[in-house]
Amino acid sequence: MSQAPALAAIAVVVLLTVLVAAYGTRVSRTTGDFYVASRAVRPWWNASAIGGEYLSAASFLGVAGLVLLEGADALWFPIGYTVGYLLLLTFVAAPLRRSGAYTLPDFAELRLGSARARTASALVVVLVGWLYLLPQFTAAGLVWAAATGLPRWLGTMLVAVVVCGAVAGGGMRSITIVQAVQYWLKLTAIAVPACVLLALWGIDGAPASQAPADWALPSSDPTDLYGTYSLLLALLLGTMGLPHVLTRFYTNPDGTDARRTTRTVIGLLGLFYVWPPVYAVLAWRYAPELAVPGRADTLVVDLPALAAPGTLGVVLGAVTLGGAFAAFLSTASGLTVAVSGVLARDLAPGGTVGRPGGPARDRRDVLRFRLATVVALVVPVGVALVGVDVPLAATVGLAFALAASTFAPLLLLGIWWDGLRSGPALAGMAVGGTAAALAAVLTLTGVAARAPAGLTEALEQPAAWTVPLAVLVMVVGSRAQTRRERTTGTAPPPAPVQPALLHRPEPRSERPVPTAPPG
Repeated sequence: MSQAPALAAIAVVVLLTVLVAAYGTRVSRTTGDFYVASRAVRPWWNASAIGGEYLSAASFLGVAGLVLLEGADALWFPIGYTVGYLLLLTFVAAPLRRSGAYTLPDFAELRLGSARARTASALVVVLVGWLYLLPQFTAAGLVWAAATGLPRWLGTMLVAVVVCGAVAGGGMRSITIVQAVQYWLKLTAIAVPACVLLALWGIDGAPASQAPADWALPSSDPTDLYGTYSLLLALLLGTMGLPHVLTRFYTNPDGTDARRTTRTVIGLLGLFYVWPPVYAVLAWRYAPELAVPGRADTLVVDLPALAAPGTLGVVLGAVTLGGAFAAFLSTASGLTVAVSGVLARDLAPGGTVGRPGGPARDRRDVLRFRLATVVALVVPVGVALVGVDVPLAATVGLAFALAASTFAPLLLLGIWWDGLRSGPALAGMAVGGTAAALAAVLTLTGVAARAPAGLTEALEQPAAWTVPLAVLVMVVGSRAQTRRERTTGTAPPPAPVQPALLHRPEPRSERPVPTAPPG
C-alpha cells in the first residue's frame, strides 16, 4: 500500500477517536463516571462497546493469519472467543453486577472478606492487562511499518498517546462511546472489503487454491488435540476472567440489563467472526505467499491490494488498515481503563477503597486515575518499543489462560459455592496464576519451543492443567479448613455469601426514585 492512503486511513480513525473521546470527556466529572460510567450504560450501547474492546488485534488480524497457517484447527479461536460469553451470561453477568462492586478486587474483598484478596486480585488484573496490552502495541507498530514504511515505534507511540489521552481525559464514560463507535467501524472495515473481493472472485474467477490438501481438515494428532482442548478451556473460562470485559458489567444499571448486554454481545461477536476465515480462504487463492509466519499477521491489511491491483485494492487496503487501528485503539483503551482503575484504587498508597462521595474526593480520585493511566501504559509500551516480536493470537491466548487460571475459579466458586474460604481461594489463585504466568514467560521467550514436544505443547497451551490445579487447591483447601474448624470448635465462618450475591438488592443510590401518582 502506498504511504499516502495508509496515513490518510490512520488519520481518519485517530481523528474520529479523539473527537468522540473529547465529547465523552465533557460529561465525565465524578469518580463513578471514570470507573463505571455512573452505571448508566444501556444494553445495546454497552454490547457495542464490549464488542469494540473485545475484538482486539488478535481478532482483527491474528485469527485470519492463524486460519491461513493452521487451517481448520485455528477456527476454535473465534468459536471459543464467542462461546465464552455464553458461560459469562449463564453464570456470572447478573450476580457480578448485583454485587455492587466497582472492580474485580472489590468483588474479591466482598466475597472473601479479606484485604489480602483485594491486593492479590489487583496484581492479577495488572498482569492480565499487561499481557493483553502487549500484542495491541506490538501489532500497531507492525502494521504501521508494513503499511507506511515508517519506523515501527511511531505506530506504537501513536496508539499509546491516543489511548492515554482518551482514557485519562474521560475514563469509562468517554471510552464507552469510543468503543461502541469503533465496533461498527471494525465490522464495516473487515466485512466490506471481504464482500468486494468475494464478488470479484465470483465475476472474474480466481487461480486454483494452493492450500495444502489437509488444510481444511482438523488434525488427528494427539498432541494437536491436547492443544485444541486446552485452548478451548482457556477461551471459554478466560472470557469471564478478563478484567476489561468484567468492568463493563459494572456499568449496566442492573442485573437484568447485564444479561441483555451479554446476549447482544454474543450476536455481535458472531457477526464479526464470520469474516476472518474468509480472508484466509481468499489468501490461498490470491496471495499464497502470505502463508508464512510474520506476514500472516498482516494478511487482512495486505490481501486487498494483492487480490485487486490498482485503485480499488488501495482503497480496500486503506479501509482494512483503518479497522486494524480501530482494533488497537479500542482494546487498548478498555484494558487501560481496567488496569488504571486497579492501580489507582487498590495498589497505589492511600488508594480509595470505599465508595466515592463528595466533590473533593471526586477530584482527588480522578487525578489518581489519570496518573495511574500513564503508569498502566509504561510496561507494555516499553516492551513493544524494544521490538519483541510476539504472535498476536497466541499471546492473547496466554492472557486468556492466565485469566482462566485465576479469576474464573474465584468467580464461579465464589458465586455458586458457599464453602469457598479466603485462604484457599488466595492459594488457588496464586498456584494457578504462577503456573500460567510461568508458561507464558517460557513461551514468549522461546524457551518452550526448545523443550521436548509434549512439554512444549503443555507450556504453549497451559489451561488444561493450570485451571484444574487452581480449582483443586481452592476446593480441597476450603473443605480441609472447614473440617478443621469443626473439629477444633473454632468459631464458624460468617453466614454464606452466595445469597447476598445472587439476591442482593440494587444499591440504594441506584434504585429508581418513587414518584407521586398523577393527579
